[in-house]
Amino acid sequence: MSSPEAPLLEVHDLHVTFPGPHGSVARAVDGVDLVVRAGEVLALVGESGCGKTTLARTILGLERPRAGEIRYEGKPLDYGIGGLRRYRRRVQMIFQDPTGALNPRQTIYEAVAEGLRVQGSGADEEARVVSALARSGLRPPERFLQLYPYEVSGGQRQRVVIAGAMVLEPRLLVADEPVSSLDASVRGEILQLMLGLVRETGVAILVVTHDLGLAWNIADRVAVMYLGRIVEQGTTEELLSDPKHPYTQALLSVVPEKERLEPQILTGEAPDPTRMPAGCRFHPRCPVVQAGEAARLGIEQRCCGEDLALSPVRGAQLGSQHAAACHLLE
Repeated sequence: MSSPEAPLLEVHDLHVTFPGPHGSVARAVDGVDLVVRAGEVLALVGESGCGKTTLARTILGLERPRAGEIRYEGKPLDYGIGGLRRYRRRVQMIFQDPTGALNPRQTIYEAVAEGLRVQGSGADEEARVVSALARSGLRPPERFLQLYPYEVSGGQRQRVVIAGAMVLEPRLLVADEPVSSLDASVRGEILQLMLGLVRETGVAILVVTHDLGLAWNIADRVAVMYLGRIVEQGTTEELLSDPKHPYTQALLSVVPEKERLEPQILTGEAPDPTRMPAGCRFHPRCPVVQAGEAARLGIEQRCCGEDLALSPVRGAQLGSQHAAACHLLE
């Protein structure tokens, strides 16, 4: 699935903040670098509140960054009305809740055709809507055109949402927890549909999820996010077979496919983004620090006081993309 081409989308040192209580500032995205290549599936993984949805919304142009840059096909994102309209022809969103994403007063035909009408791309509208529905697995598509969202199942509603995104023939889909609201029986079908779209059309997908098990089954690469930053990234195989960051290890330990790992239950909640911890921002919850292992290794003071960036994993194969932000690696 991956492509060796130049990056489709690049995120450079991105910062997104929101006003907090009593004049404080919440640092939702705090210095993120990310690359999405054409034809690949990249999973952005982390707990709720880690900033991954804010990062996705900023990539879509729905939030404005305080600092940093987003580049699409090598060019900086144009936040003017015309620039965003052109950008959203090529970059589309798949929302978490298909019921909330669809207007109950619109037929399925109208829901899928809406993007074409907004973009002024109405030529051959009906043929393109029918093709998008068929490509999304709603066959025969003519049977669904005049139905309303409440008349179809949850899985079929998600297929309608996907058809509405694909009707514009985008190059990148941003999928925010695309199967979390669906029954277990249809999650696999939707994931297979998304993989099929990558194979058939070459579209890239950025999947935002809290579930490393989902990433295991769908992604080419994985980026793990904690409290506004990427703390580990690499190909799915290298990151999930040999996780280096204690946070990644804890997330992976509860994935059923990784039964050989001892389950690690993280204590406490992620810190308040208006009061970032000094040093590694994971250290207040880090099992290595809590168990005294960091002190034994002589790195506890650095964990609690020295900030750090992603660095390549030593001993990785030549050309490896595996990198992590942890004093243990040093």
